Amino acid sequence: MLKTSTIERTAFREAMSRFAAAVHLVTSDGPAGRRGVTVSAACSVSDDPATVLVCLNRSSALNVRFEQNGNFALNVLGESNESVARAFSGEGDLSPEERFASAEFITLETGAPVLADALVSLDCRLVETLIVATHRVMIGEVVALRMGKPDPALVYLDRGYHSL
Repeated sequence: MLKTSTIERTAFREAMSRFAAAVHLVTSDGPAGRRGVTVSAACSVSDDPATVLVCLNRSSALNVRFEQNGNFALNVLGESNESVARAFSGEGDLSPEERFASAEFITLETGAPVLADALVSLDCRLVETLIVATHRVMIGEVVALRMGKPDPALVYLDRGYHSL
């Protein structure tokens, strides 16, 4: 991709820090191994068929596991899941095993780990992956979903977690 933007990277990152965004845990499991990452860049694409997208930074070589496994679960986090969000964002330098041990996970249809107490979990079959600049954009068809108990939503704003 040809770089044509004249916007400074640091200015753009500062501007994006002012976007309030829902906090999600995206997970996968399969032949390439288990992986989980805290993300805020996720949204619905369509309701027919039910489709979502997630953006993952390509700086982590382990994020290729999502594509290799062909599945992912998009877990919408509530206020009570802040410690999980922090663990999977890399705080505390926890190993992947320690991160997954920090919460209870189940599976639905694809085998991707679903956070047992997430507000909502969308179990997805990966249908397309695009590389856009520094990120891998994954598009998934929702093949199963699970509604959790109500809890204030966890959001990320001004480089910190908040609830509403």
